[in-house]
Amino acid sequence: MIGKNITRNLTFWVLLSILLGVIVGHFFPALALHAVLDEKISYNFLGTEISIGKSLSEFLSGVFISLVKLFIHPIIFLTISLGIVNMGNLKKVGRVGGKALLYFEVVTTLALIIGLGISYLLTPGEGVIRTDVAGGDITKFTQKAAAFSWLIFLKENFTIQVLGFSLFFGTFLNVVRGKARMISGMQQAEHWVFWGLKKVMYLAPLGALGGMAYTIGKFGIHSLLPLAKLMVSVYATMGIFIFVVLALIMRSCGERITTFLNYIKEELLIVLGTSSSEAALPSLMKKLERMGCSKSVVGLVVPAGYSFNLDGTSIYLSMATLFLAQVYGIQLNFEQLLTIIGVLMVTSKGAAGVTGSGFVVLASTLSALQVIPLEGLALLLGVDRFMSEARAITNFIGNGVATIWLAKHEGEFHQPEA
Repeated sequence: MIGKNITRNLTFWVLLSILLGVIVGHFFPALALHAVLDEKISYNFLGTEISIGKSLSEFLSGVFISLVKLFIHPIIFLTISLGIVNMGNLKKVGRVGGKALLYFEVVTTLALIIGLGISYLLTPGEGVIRTDVAGGDITKFTQKAAAFSWLIFLKENFTIQVLGFSLFFGTFLNVVRGKARMISGMQQAEHWVFWGLKKVMYLAPLGALGGMAYTIGKFGIHSLLPLAKLMVSVYATMGIFIFVVLALIMRSCGERITTFLNYIKEELLIVLGTSSSEAALPSLMKKLERMGCSKSVVGLVVPAGYSFNLDGTSIYLSMATLFLAQVYGIQLNFEQLLTIIGVLMVTSKGAAGVTGSGFVVLASTLSALQVIPLEGLALLLGVDRFMSEARAITNFIGNGVATIWLAKHEGEFHQPEA
């Protein structure tokens, strides 16, 4: 029974594909780099650059990544537009809604900055691609990064244009009359888009096999070390965020983070086992009410935080973006780092709990920046599954802390009777 359940788990097949990719790339590099196409195929589809490499392993990973990239713009439009509609509803409930949104943006932005800062200091991506192996590619992308221009970035970037239109359309939906049918249609479209993405994610083992075989075959077995370093860096950063940043927030309202973690330990185990904070959401809401938070604050903050207060996701996305820049030897300037933060402040909202959503958000961020090759996503296919638990747990704890903080500062926290 256990063996049968394991074989139905996507993570199992991704891990098996990674192992097979390492074996093929190390012992049979000629097979991994064997050409199946005469030349690399690249074309533009509705603003999305589709690219499939000519080698066997590049072809396998390229098919998967190209399919994922097709979901970038529809998901950005639907999640951001509908998210703004939800924010409009939250504002109607008064001061608590506005303060909650402000708290979410401040804390998630802090998480982004911390992720970028630690990734910049630890440089986990250095050493994956040697300059003597891929000097031409590194030079090309470094020159593109050096030529970064805000004017060109805003004028010619289709992803940013979609983001801008989504913000405008979401605001428009808040003021237009007779919007119920339109919103219902968009919600149905969002359901089907995420359903399609979930099906595409079943091809993740194929992409992981091709990506790992190509990486090991071309750059050597030593390229595994930076991936391990990235995993350790992400877990350590999220630990620092929980036990320093969130602990200070809890301390400011007279509570201790360790006491709270012990209080929700059963829910944390559920999140750890499912890699999703959605499964333990109802139980968290009940425990927060039992702890002393008013029902109205819990009902407002927890569901909203599930979309807008993704601390763990923010940390991972910022670190993964800088990791890939380091992989390709791309020196990002201060303007580009601010751009990463600005784009992630928008794209990281609204796609929690959906299989593969973090991968799509990362792809959309790289598309918006346009100086880091999207092909580098193949490197993260395997370790992304490992880090999903850390993201979900950090998001879960962050939403609990946000609810307690807001309840305390709004006088909506009452000590439970003994």
